[in-house]
Amino acid sequence: MYVLSFRSTVAAHPAVWAGVSAAPTLSSVRIASLLPAGTEIAGRLGLADRLVGVTFECDEPAGVRDRVPVVVDTALPAAGTPAEIDAVVRERAASGLPLYDLDRATLAAADPDLILTQDLCAVCALPGSSVAQAQASIGTSAQVLSLDPHRLPDVLEVISAVGTAARVPEAAAALVGELSARLDAVAAAVRGRPEPRVLVLEWTDPPFLPGHWVPDLVTAAGGIAVGAVPGGRSVATGWDALPGPFDVVLVAPCGFGLAGEQGALAQARAVLDRLPAQLPVYALDSASYVVRAGPRLVDGIEAIAAALHPGAVPEPPPGRIERIR
Repeated sequence: MYVLSFRSTVAAHPAVWAGVSAAPTLSSVRIASLLPAGTEIAGRLGLADRLVGVTFECDEPAGVRDRVPVVVDTALPAAGTPAEIDAVVRERAASGLPLYDLDRATLAAADPDLILTQDLCAVCALPGSSVAQAQASIGTSAQVLSLDPHRLPDVLEVISAVGTAARVPEAAAALVGELSARLDAVAAAVRGRPEPRVLVLEWTDPPFLPGHWVPDLVTAAGGIAVGAVPGGRSVATGWDALPGPFDVVLVAPCGFGLAGEQGALAQARAVLDRLPAQLPVYALDSASYVVRAGPRLVDGIEAIAAALHPGAVPEPPPGRIERIR
C-alpha cells in the first residue's frame, strides 16, 4: 500500500512517482474516489470510465452516481438548515462520532487499484484515517493518494498528481495548462483596476470566514478577501464581529449550490438584513465553484471577476453567481 499525501507543490512529485512505479497500466487502472473533487478531476482527465467507486455528493461528471457504486454516505441531514447542520457537526465531533460512513463491502467488491481521499477537512469529506482502517479490514493493496491542497496553486499540483498516479500525465499537463492560461487571462483583464474589499461568507449560521484556497479565488479575481485565512481553516465569527470595511459580499455556503430551499440564494436573502444596506450582495454556487478543489475553481474565479469588475471578463453562464442586491 502506498499512501501519498499531496499537501503542496512540486516537492511532492518524487513521492508520487515512486509510489506509482509499479502501478497498473492505464487500461486497467480502477479508481475509487472518496471525495467529489477527486471524481471531478478524474472526469476531466478522461478517466470517468475507470471510476469504480464514488461518494453520495459526487455530481461531476454528470450522472456519475447513476453509473458507479456509491461507497461513501453521510450522517448530515440532507435537507438541514445551516444551523441544523452546524449543530449535528458539533454534536458528533463532541461525541467522537464520524460524519461519513464508508461502505467497506462495496469498496472491497469494487477492487480499486487507486483510491483518492483527503485529510484536509473531516467535515468536508471522509478522512484518510478511515480509509486506512478500511484497507486493513478488507485487505486491499490499492494505492492511496491523499488530495490536500491548501492554496490555489496546490490545486493545480493535485491535478498533476492524480494524472501521474492514474498514468495519464500528458492529460493532466494539458488540463493544468488550459486552467493556467485562463487564470492568466483573468489576471490580465483585471490588472490595474481598483481592488474591491470582499467579505466572503463560507457559512451563514453561524457566519464563517473562508480559509484554504477560497481567499485565493478572490485575489485571482481582482479583489481583496477581508478577514480571510489564506491556506488556513475557515473561522467562525459573529454578525456583530464581521471584519471590515468591505465593498462587496459573496455568500458561498460550503457544500450548497445556488438554487434550492437551502441554497446560496436562499441563504443570502436570509442574511440581507444583517449586512450593510448599501453594498452589493452576490450568491455563488459554492459546491461546484468555490469549495471543491477541482478544475471548476477557475470557473468560479471567472464568475467572481465578472461580479467584481463588470465588463472586464465575459459574463458567466447562468447558475454560477447571481446578484441579489
